[in-house]
Amino acid sequence: MTLALRVPEELSARVPAEQRGPGLDRDGVRLLVSRGTEVSHHGFRELPRLLRAGDLLVVNTSATLAAAVDGRIGDAPVVVHFSTRGDDGRWAVELRAPDGRGTTRARAGGPEGTEVRLPGRARLVLEEPSSARGERLWWARVSGAEVPVVLREYGRPIRYSYTERDQPLSVYQTVFALPSADGTGSAEMPSAARPFTARLVAELVSRGVQFAPVTLHTGVASAESHEPPYPERFSVPEASARLINAARAGDGRVVAVGTTAVRAVESAAGADGVVRARAGWTDLVVTPERGVRVVDGLLTGLHEPEASHLLMLEAVAGRAAIDRGYEAAVLGRYLWHEFGDVHLLLP
Repeated sequence: MTLALRVPEELSARVPAEQRGPGLDRDGVRLLVSRGTEVSHHGFRELPRLLRAGDLLVVNTSATLAAAVDGRIGDAPVVVHFSTRGDDGRWAVELRAPDGRGTTRARAGGPEGTEVRLPGRARLVLEEPSSARGERLWWARVSGAEVPVVLREYGRPIRYSYTERDQPLSVYQTVFALPSADGTGSAEMPSAARPFTARLVAELVSRGVQFAPVTLHTGVASAESHEPPYPERFSVPEASARLINAARAGDGRVVAVGTTAVRAVESAAGADGVVRARAGWTDLVVTPERGVRVVDGLLTGLHEPEASHLLMLEAVAGRAAIDRGYEAAVLGRYLWHEFGDVHLLLP
């Protein structure tokens, strides 16, 4: 799905909401609400009044990693984006070229055997492409140090060219983020949950809205590429499966916070629509043809018109709703990307 619209460059959110003016917090973003082709405009702090008692928000607890690390191939500088940790201890990585402005640009992947010197005497060796789709991501083995230690000591959050400056890792953690025991997490922030604050969560709970935590560790999503998502590690615990099934059995709506939450919960749903506890890897790509079995609504950021995520949005809400919502977002001067405004799709 590609939308027939152009997003003006000035609509890219360059800094987080709390840095745009005095007295602002993370929840100081705008909220576009789509109910079919009807749209309405709100502040994110109005979310508790737009949901109802019995609704269930599915949230991703994956913590964001400081996944960008400077390295060298011979005398040439390179930036390594650590994407996903494999079961065999290798990491899927993307090598990018520094652009001199604090961000990076795409570079050719590989070849096999390429060695990257990392800080702290660690070294990385590319072994093979991570999939048959292309050579952007490679499986690599790191020696001389544990990757979580390298990231913690020398890494920084992945940053794209539309942002104004580097930000501390805390800016990229959502209120739901929990560190994992093995040091894994998301290469890029599950950003739909970023506007939530502890105060807003408390208000939602006080109004009878429940939360079902799931985990999906997101890999890198290059700004130049819009290919479907790679396999990602996920977990839907038993308690969350029960909450989701109970909401569906009653009159509550299951609203996923972010496309990552959709991918996790739909990966745990059977053909009968029943969600069962599951953990492992998912290669599910939610499309209009596949449809959704569990999710009634979706809270998400605003995606590029050619992004593969839009197929998932269409599966949840239908093409007409997405066309109308994005037209309204451009006309209304909503802000795009991970620090931008958000879009609530309801039945």
